[in-house]
Amino acid sequence: MELFVLWDIDHTLIENAGVSKEIYAAAFRALSGREPPEPARTEGRTDRLIMRDMFAREGLPVPDWPFVETALARAGEARLEELRRRGTALPGVHDALKAASAQTGWVSSVLTGNISANARVKLAAFGLDSLLDLPVGAYGADAELRPHLVAVARERAQRLHGVAADIPTVLVGDTPRDVEAALTTDSGILAVASGIHTQEELTAAGAVEVLPDLSDTKRVLGILESFSGH
Repeated sequence: MELFVLWDIDHTLIENAGVSKEIYAAAFRALSGREPPEPARTEGRTDRLIMRDMFAREGLPVPDWPFVETALARAGEARLEELRRRGTALPGVHDALKAASAQTGWVSSVLTGNISANARVKLAAFGLDSLLDLPVGAYGADAELRPHLVAVARERAQRLHGVAADIPTVLVGDTPRDVEAALTTDSGILAVASGIHTQEELTAAGAVEVLPDLSDTKRVLGILESFSGH
């Protein structure tokens, strides 16, 4: 029974308590020398798009991506302890990730708009990094649009683990962008209303399976297993 499970991070696995927007603000400040006039707009977008938007709103040229990624990584690393102090892993997440990692034939990783360095910071802050196969994940530096990240993760899983090109894939996330990424890449979607979007909004976006959170491990695993085709 093979299955490729890709978890979103912010508001799906963890609550970052505003630290994410502080990371974007710090990176913008380091690159532009000025304070951003308003917080970054996130909502499931990739770091590439988030940072580009911050510069565009100010009418500033967008720095080359390597400089942006370095600034984001430095800002994230500097806020590890602040994230640990203010944020939290969401209900049931540790048990759900542990159970998924123990399933024979499953590959469990992340699909996130965060760059890989900051994804690791956010997961490590709450002891979740060891429960995920992070090298096969897809991150905010890998593509601008979330649906394109699915192909990146699949290619990595094939290359690193030899899984079949058509391995059933399921995304777990909290925004309509997660739902869109699944529906446009022939992936399953388990949506969780643990962010700003309601169960009704996620259903309207096209998610059939929607939970309030990941606290019911048995139900989460059952839904994921239903996407394996067995």
